[in-house]
Amino acid sequence: MTALLEQVETPPAWVDPLMLHRGDAVSLSITPMWFGLRAITSALTHTYASPATARLLRRADKPRQTVARRLAEARVWARQTIRPGGLLRGEPGYVTTVGARLRHARLRATALTDWDSGGPALPIGRLDVARTWLGFTLVPHHALAAVGIGTTSEEERHLYRYWSCVAHLLGLDEILYRPVVDHAGARHLRDLLDAMAPAPDGTSRTATAAVIGAHAHATAHAPGAALYEDELRDLIHCLLRRSLGGTAADRLGIPDVAAAAGLMPLNKTLNRQARYWQTFFLAAAQTARRQAAEEPGPEPEPIAAVLPLGVALRRRSGTPAA
Repeated sequence: MTALLEQVETPPAWVDPLMLHRGDAVSLSITPMWFGLRAITSALTHTYASPATARLLRRADKPRQTVARRLAEARVWARQTIRPGGLLRGEPGYVTTVGARLRHARLRATALTDWDSGGPALPIGRLDVARTWLGFTLVPHHALAAVGIGTTSEEERHLYRYWSCVAHLLGLDEILYRPVVDHAGARHLRDLLDAMAPAPDGTSRTATAAVIGAHAHATAHAPGAALYEDELRDLIHCLLRRSLGGTAADRLGIPDVAAAAGLMPLNKTLNRQARYWQTFFLAAAQTARRQAAEEPGPEPEPIAAVLPLGVALRRRSGTPAA
C-alpha cells in the first residue's frame, strides 16, 4: 500500500495541472445519451472480448445482476473521471480509479488458484487494462464518428493526454500508453493487443449479450427515454459493429441490424450539424476574447461572445449588419 500511494501521489512530469482542472473536454462535449451508448457499452464490450476477463462473470452467482452493477459502476466512474478536476488528488475520479486498480489486484489474487490449476490466462493483467483503456478512448470515438460526432486532431491530442493520466493511476506501464497521442497510435496498439489475445469464445459472447441487454434495459426505463428497449438494443448493435469492426463484431455475436443501420445517415447528419454549431460558437467566443485582449478600447458587449463570428466582429467595429 505504501508503494501504491507513493506511485499514484507522485504525478509524472508530463502531467499538466491545468488540463486536470479542465477535465476531459472532448468527452464532456458529448450529449449524455451518446456518451452512454458509445463510451460505456463499447468499453465493456471491448473488455469482455478477452475470454479471461469474461470468465469473471461466470464465477459470479448471478451474472446478469453482476453485469448490470458493473455497467452502473462504469457509468459513474467515467462521469467522475472526465469531470473538471475529477482526477485531482482526493477527488471522486481519482479515488474511484485507484479503487479500480485495487479491485483488479484482488481479482488477480482470487484467480491465482484457477490459473495454477491450468486456466488459460490470468484476468485483469497488463494487456487487459490496456484493452480497457482503449475502450474509453479509441473504440467509442470510432462509433461516434459513424454517427457524425467527429474529433479534430487537437481534440485527439487532448483526449489521449488526459487519459494518459488515467492510465498512470491504473498502474499501466508507460511503454504501452505514452507513445499513443492520437487515434492512429491507438489503432496500432489495438492491433498489437488483438494479435496477442485469444479469440473471443462463448463466454465472451455471453458477457457481450448481457452488457448490451442491461444497457438497453436501463436506458429505455430512464426518465425521458425516447426509444423502446428493443430499438435501443438494435441501435447499440449498430454502433458496436461500427466501433469494433464487422469481423470483431461477428466473433462477439453482435448481429447486423438493417433497420437500425437505415437510421444512421439521419443521425449522422443531425449530429454533424449540431457539432458544427457547437464548435462554431466556441471558436467565435475564443476569437472575440483574443481580439479584446489584443486591441485597446472598451470591453466588447457580452452578446458578442455568443453571436456568429462575422456578426460579432461587425458589432465591435461599428459596421452595420447586412
